[in-house]
Amino acid sequence: MVAKLIETNSAGFEKVEVDPVTLDIIENALRNARIEMDATLFRTALSPGIREQGDAFPLIAERNGKMIVGQFGSFIDGFLNAFDGDLEDGDVILLNDPYSCEGAISHNNDQLVIMPIFRNGRVISWAAMFGHMTDIGGKVPGSLPTDATSIFEEGLRMPPVKLYRKGELQEDILKIATHQSRMPEWYRADLHAIVASCRVAALRVNEICERFGEDVYVSATEELLARNHRAMKILIGQAIGEDRVSFEDFICDDGKGNGPFKIKCTMWREGERVILDFEGTDPQSDSSINFYLNENMFKMFFGIYMIMVFDPQILFNDGFYDLVEVRVPEGSLLKPKFPAALSCRTHALGRIFDVLGALLGQKTPDFLCAAGFSSSPHLMFSGFDKTGEWYQLFQIGFGGIPGRPMGDGPDGHSLWPGFTNVPNEFLEHYFPMLIERYESAADSGGAGLHRGGNGIHMTYRFLHDGRISIHDDRWFVPPWGVNGGLPAARSWKRIDRADGSSEHLGSKVDNIDVHEGDLLHYVTWGGGGWGDPLGRDPGLVGQEVAQGLVSVDGARRYGVVVDAGGSVDQSATEALREKLRGGRGELGVFDFGPDLDTLRANCEADTGLPAPRQPVWRNRGAA
Repeated sequence: MVAKLIETNSAGFEKVEVDPVTLDIIENALRNARIEMDATLFRTALSPGIREQGDAFPLIAERNGKMIVGQFGSFIDGFLNAFDGDLEDGDVILLNDPYSCEGAISHNNDQLVIMPIFRNGRVISWAAMFGHMTDIGGKVPGSLPTDATSIFEEGLRMPPVKLYRKGELQEDILKIATHQSRMPEWYRADLHAIVASCRVAALRVNEICERFGEDVYVSATEELLARNHRAMKILIGQAIGEDRVSFEDFICDDGKGNGPFKIKCTMWREGERVILDFEGTDPQSDSSINFYLNENMFKMFFGIYMIMVFDPQILFNDGFYDLVEVRVPEGSLLKPKFPAALSCRTHALGRIFDVLGALLGQKTPDFLCAAGFSSSPHLMFSGFDKTGEWYQLFQIGFGGIPGRPMGDGPDGHSLWPGFTNVPNEFLEHYFPMLIERYESAADSGGAGLHRGGNGIHMTYRFLHDGRISIHDDRWFVPPWGVNGGLPAARSWKRIDRADGSSEHLGSKVDNIDVHEGDLLHYVTWGGGGWGDPLGRDPGLVGQEVAQGLVSVDGARRYGVVVDAGGSVDQSATEALREKLRGGRGELGVFDFGPDLDTLRANCEADTGLPAPRQPVWRNRGAA
């Protein structure tokens, strides 16, 4: 016997007690199905953003829409709260409007497919997946206009509609959607691939039900949620105190010259619940850097951090959500009012992770990570090639991973789970460009006992005229270090023209003309350092000098005197470290680098670009 009857719930499923072995089998079967969803998608999509980089997020939920396995939090709750239609066996829902699902997806490029899984006339589970489409129309190629002032400028905006009705494809819906895209074949292929991944999940759920029975499956999913709830309840009680802890960080600018924009969060515990309050976050922007923060999504971010730090064996799911309360002020950068633009929300999304890590680590600095998520650098390149065919690239770049309690941050790596780079060979084959440099940007990682990961220096040579857009951050406010670690280097972008001229570009620019022979230097930020850099092994620093990760001058940040070959002068190193220790004060938990006035002066001196100015509403005292 795998189960015994306990009760019958309102949907007619019998509540049964599932033995541990059966529960373990069902849990791992669902984990495997979630991996199979990814495999199906990546093997059948066409766009490099999904096929090569993995910019898509799957989940399988129980019958009420609570995620059991997934990656980015549950999308289904926000959909169900806003959806007033009927659902039938064979229906597949498509939507991409963040305002129609409480921000469960946060900009229009993310196409969300939701599939109810029926058995014997009842919804027994849900499958869902969203993926970032290369283009959905709008005012710029890539559909991510920096200067958009409303969501109506950001391309296709679709409320929940039935892409499939009782198993039948609604061709008109697909025609309308693909008609908006500059890359209709990619859109069509990617969307069908997302649907196929959800069908795989439905198939696997039905196989589990065939093996164990529907009542056992439903009871098992309920127990997986309850087990997560019990575990998180203990973790929250142990790790979160009743005293309030606050942290704030900044998005550098809005692409229109305004900034920086503050994100602030305060955390405390009341009984069994933890409160995360974003009061003090700046008002929404007039540009597209707003991030409609779905509360359940942020709860998942919080839960993943807690689980990875304290008990990685716990299954990520939605079971603990009633233990977390998220408060986001209306009209703020994180809950903008309709129809605020949202397309470039990635900078705020990335900064949320830095803020969350700082909040949860302040009372236990030994577990604290430095800043390093910071943003998700985008490059768009498009035009007509020499044969007259339209080409369009959407590529996500990576920065440095922060220094961590357990060691150095990796160089040039993504913090998004499962993301990979677009291979240079792919770029050179499909687009008129050459990648002349792809290497670690020496010294860009913050110095520390554990070094922050370096950013990446990519150099693109354009082989045909076209246009580019760049979306990045951390070019003004650097990623901070912790526990004595130093801040990381900021990002920068520069074009060396074929005619010999050169110009620095801002981190958020659209419609920049490029010509055959032009070089784009695309350099991302590093991760902040962790711990006292004067405690780092000099031999390791010398090895990194030899590898090109740290320069000879950069080694002096660690108090290490070394030659270009990596040979360390031990006596000179000891003398330099003694001098540096004597000239500094007490090491703080955070090192944010220079103040804003100094940052402005440094920024303008380094690049010739004007530093961001304070938004008008700040001058009025609205913050």
